[in-house]
Amino acid sequence: MQSPLPLTVVGSINVDLTARAERLPQAGETVGGGRLVREAGGKGANQAAAAARLGAAVRMIGAVGPDADGAWMRAELDAAGVDTSGLQAGSEPTGVALIVVDREGENQIAVCEGANGEVSLDGVEFAEGEAVLAQLEISMDLVVELAARARGYLAVNAAPARELPDAVLRRADLIIVNETEYALIPALRTAARVAVTYGGDGAKLFEGGVEVAAAPAVKTTVENTVGAGDAFCAALTIGLASGASAAEALSVACAVGAAAVADPRSQPLLDPYDAYLAR
Repeated sequence: MQSPLPLTVVGSINVDLTARAERLPQAGETVGGGRLVREAGGKGANQAAAAARLGAAVRMIGAVGPDADGAWMRAELDAAGVDTSGLQAGSEPTGVALIVVDREGENQIAVCEGANGEVSLDGVEFAEGEAVLAQLEISMDLVVELAARARGYLAVNAAPARELPDAVLRRADLIIVNETEYALIPALRTAARVAVTYGGDGAKLFEGGVEVAAAPAVKTTVENTVGAGDAFCAALTIGLASGASAAEALSVACAVGAAAVADPRSQPLLDPYDAYLAR
């Protein structure tokens, strides 16, 4: 990027409680021998941290609780280079994600929203040249309001999978999902621009249901897949909102996602965006 892209991320902030185990438990089963890791997470915070590390000028709109975890989450975002002046103090505890990761890096996640349910756009202004990225770990009413108020490029990561109102489908410049979410949201077949990730099979970009670009996955060592999709979303939004071609932006996003998979953290350390152009 020639200059840092101004990007606002509106979304969730969670403490990730991650149990690393040999395999994922089946329904009603207890799997022993796990190792517990406590770290910063939440799809919104993960995407904000990734975008800042990639070189965007990022501010985060979200909410944390009046607890020590809230102060910790703010400090983690500050350390990643995110502007946290827009973080709100909720009355509920800071959100928590309960995660189990197996030896192959696959995961199961249950989210307790906590303060994320109190995020508001009151007093928040959006500039015309500012890109906005949101996810669905916040209320759909808030996403609809965001679609009406965002003045620049708007990307929506439709995860967890939920039906999107027409107002969001019509307004979003980019919708990002994985293959499971794509199957669960039929309206995406005719949306203006949709990026779909396929894990080890890379990613594709569709416009009005027609494939316009594809990129292969970058081979890497899998440590943790929790933050990979969020890093992908951040990179793809930065690329497309900055004017990169569909093919280039998708290729860079796949390279960034691979770098995230190789990092055990939900908020992985990443190189600047341009470093992934040749990968």
